[in-house]
Amino acid sequence: MTRLTSAWLFEDAPQTVMRALGDAFFVGGCVRNALMDIPVTDIDIATPLLPEEAQTRLKAAGIRTVPTGLQHGTQTAVVDGEGIEVTTFRRDIETDGRHAVVNFTDDIAVDAARRDFTMNALYATAEGELVDPLGGEPDLHDRRVRFIGQAEDRIREDYLRILRFFRFHALYGSDGIDADGLAACAELADGIDGLARERIGWEFRKLLAATDPAPATASMAAAGILMRCLPGADPTLLGPLVHVEHQTGRAPDWLTRLASLGGEAPAERLRLSKSEEQALRSIKAAVESSGPVDQIAYWHGADAAVAAAYLQAASTATVPSDDIGDIAQKGAAQVLPVAAKDLMQSGWLEGPALGDALKKAEQHWVDSGFALKKSDLIKLISAFAREP
Repeated sequence: MTRLTSAWLFEDAPQTVMRALGDAFFVGGCVRNALMDIPVTDIDIATPLLPEEAQTRLKAAGIRTVPTGLQHGTQTAVVDGEGIEVTTFRRDIETDGRHAVVNFTDDIAVDAARRDFTMNALYATAEGELVDPLGGEPDLHDRRVRFIGQAEDRIREDYLRILRFFRFHALYGSDGIDADGLAACAELADGIDGLARERIGWEFRKLLAATDPAPATASMAAAGILMRCLPGADPTLLGPLVHVEHQTGRAPDWLTRLASLGGEAPAERLRLSKSEEQALRSIKAAVESSGPVDQIAYWHGADAAVAAAYLQAASTATVPSDDIGDIAQKGAAQVLPVAAKDLMQSGWLEGPALGDALKKAEQHWVDSGFALKKSDLIKLISAFAREP
């Protein structure tokens, strides 16, 4: 009998909730990750108790509850500031590809059957004993991301599962992607068009943050999924980029990886935040710039300069220098030694001519490797001012 031994299982908060409910199981990602020896960030609990009964038992134990989704049987139990989702066993009775109408059940196998992948339909008792209603444990050990039942049926229930299929393969899968799942995703790819862009963008963030998302992303392209999410995207450079990252020990940066894909209007298509959009724009500008890394960092920022260097290395089968981050930071921290007020004190008047001369001097200063001094720049500006 398989038993979980992860430390989180025996911590006060989850055990307090389990004792209060009396009849409940840990479920989903926390069980999956514990069996794969992967850190657990969220703990979910499933119970045959109806939502009202679960709430009554939790409150009787002094546990505060938040009705985060009671229409779907979900509430959050809060213990010592930690939130743990508690959901009643349920079955889907109506779906539209995004939302579901559910009925509650006391049958754990019925609850398991409505989930997406076999490796997510795993439960554990408070003592850590594994409960596997659908026989998904072998898939987990084989690192096979496989839909429960008919893949087409699971996808039609929620088309976001197409993107989750590729993300889960990137995070938990082995070398070979499940052929039946891939075929079903390709067949039903048009369902992605009805998904909210925010949900697509969130899946992209998590996919591209995986240790190696290149094989899964290539499969997305082959199945016609990538083009529906981000038209014009090309995964060719992603594999070499990941290889360079691994060679240098650089932590995965999903925005650099997104930049490697290209594509039309990624900020709009993936609903990037303003800061993410600006960062992606800076990376693109840095890629299109020429010159040493420190100079590119001065114009576009250290992060963008490093990202551009990695993209360049990926495209040329080279490796960035070990100190590239320090060089970029030093360049980004440079401050132009002369300012408009210095020139106005010398008799210059404000206006376009002053601004143009200052910009020319700044470019010369950067091109000098930041070596020109204030006096040198003032002389240059005076010379520019005399130009016809």
